[in-house]
Order: sequence, then C-alpha cells, then structure tokens
Amino acid sequence: MGMNTQPMGMNTNQTVIVAGASGVFGRHVVRTLRAAGHTVLGLGRREGTEIRADLLDRAALLRAADGVRADVVVHAATALSKPPMSHKGMYGTDDLRVAGTRNLIELAGVVGARRWIGENIVFGYGYKDFGGRVLTEADPFGGTDPDAGLARHLEGMRVKENLPVEAGLDAVSLRFGLFYGPGGATESLVAMLRKRQLPAFDDHGRVLPWINLIDAANAVAAAIEHGRGGEAYNIVDESHLGFGGAVRTVAAAYGTPKPFTMPALFTRALPYLRSMLTTNITADTAKARRELRWAPVYPTLPDGLEH
Repeated sequence: MGMNTQPMGMNTNQTVIVAGASGVFGRHVVRTLRAAGHTVLGLGRREGTEIRADLLDRAALLRAADGVRADVVVHAATALSKPPMSHKGMYGTDDLRVAGTRNLIELAGVVGARRWIGENIVFGYGYKDFGGRVLTEADPFGGTDPDAGLARHLEGMRVKENLPVEAGLDAVSLRFGLFYGPGGATESLVAMLRKRQLPAFDDHGRVLPWINLIDAANAVAAAIEHGRGGEAYNIVDESHLGFGGAVRTVAAAYGTPKPFTMPALFTRALPYLRSMLTTNITADTAKARRELRWAPVYPTLPDGLEH
C-alpha cells in the first residue's frame, strides 16, 4: 500500500455500504456510523439487511445492488461465528478476503463508491514471535509461511489490502487486534469459564494485540473521515496480554472460577490455535493516533471489561 492521496473532507451525510453488517463487528460499525450521521446500507445474507446477498455469489450480489448509489464501502465480512481452532475454521474467511473482496470491488463500481475501508488483522505481520520489536505499518505484511495453512491465511490478508488499491479505489486498511467486547466472543469465554472448560494457556511472556469492538468501530468512522487512500493503520489497545493473560483477566472481571493453566504444547491437535498461542506481536498505533485522530476509549482489556 502507499498511494499517499489526501484524506476525504468531512461529510457526515455519506451513504456507506457495510458488508458483514449482521456480524458482531458489523453491527457495531452500523451503529457507530449511523450515530455519526451517515446513511448506512447493510449488506449480508441475513434478513433485515438492506442489500441481501452472499458476498461470494457475484451475480446475485450485483443484482442486489442494482439501482443503489453509495459513497463508501466497508468490507467487514467474516465467516467466523466463534474463535477458530483449526486452519479449516479460517477457510471461509480466507475466501471472503479474496473472492469476496473481488466481488465487492465490482459492487463499488456499480454503486459509484470511491472510498473503501477494509477490516484486516495484525496477524498479517506473521504468526511468529517478534520478541520486543514493536511493529509499524512499514513492516512487511501478508507474506508467506512454511506452514501451508498459515500461508493461505496470510495470502488472504495481503490480497484484501492490495486488491482495492490496485483497482484504483481510495482504499484504507485497518489492521485490528483481536476483538472483544459487547456481543463478541467475551460472552462465550465467560460461559466456558463458568463450566471450567477453558484453560489459561501458558504464554511464556508472549503478548497478543487486543481491541474493544466499540473502539474498532470508532476507527472505521475515523478512517472514513481522515484516512489516507492507499494507507494501512494498526488499531490495537495497550493491554500487552497474551491469550492466557486475557483469559485470566476475563475470569477475574466476571468472577468465574479461576482457570487452570495448560501448556501451549497441549494444543498440537489444534494447529491454528497453537499458532496464535505461540505468536508474540506488539503493534504501534502512532500513525492511527496522528492521522486518523483515533485513540481507544478503553486503553486496556480490563478497562473494556469493566464497561
């Protein structure tokens, strides 16, 4: 990425299509954008969306958009209904990042939208231990990996960022941390903790990026107003917690039984989960704070859980 075009001027009367509007994150985005004064058209397969279509069905998608006009397209579609444990659990989202993005770019052309905001994730920097190095948007993103499953996921992240830029759209990519918060995976984690079904894996000092769903949705609104076309932005909080630390924090916040600690090596039968548990990423957000004028309302996971 890196076209360095100027940001769009402030206009709270824009019409925004949100792909994935019925998903957990999509619902937060829709509420935030409407509160900011935008007209929002939800796109998804579920009843109640203004543009009802499957993002992977190109013909049906373009038919559903016939006669629609919009200024902005937000790609927040995911196939995840729960945290993935295996590589196969990510395949549907990989497809939405590649084929779904291609189809949505065509829809943007049909409806006349020039602005594009894409949801991505900081795992695009790689499923590895980066030690104490703090990653910025200038670091390589969406590379490859000797593991075929990880290579497939990374390709999807890379393609989702690059395709709208290559198509000439005024495209911004938001590289989020792991979502938590209202309507997200937090409730399912709490239910598992209460049944003593969720261990706190031993992280050995590793940290993962986190972000409250409310702060993530605010970043989408900020990107529409201030983001520079062709640029990517890290959107994470300041928690510096690994998965085990996050589980223990959730347990303490909700007063569940204290989770037992399990070594990460016990997850060898769940390769995607193991890849996450052995990843260590710290991402810098100075660019988002400076250019998007964004900062998390909930700086840490305990702050967000208290809310």
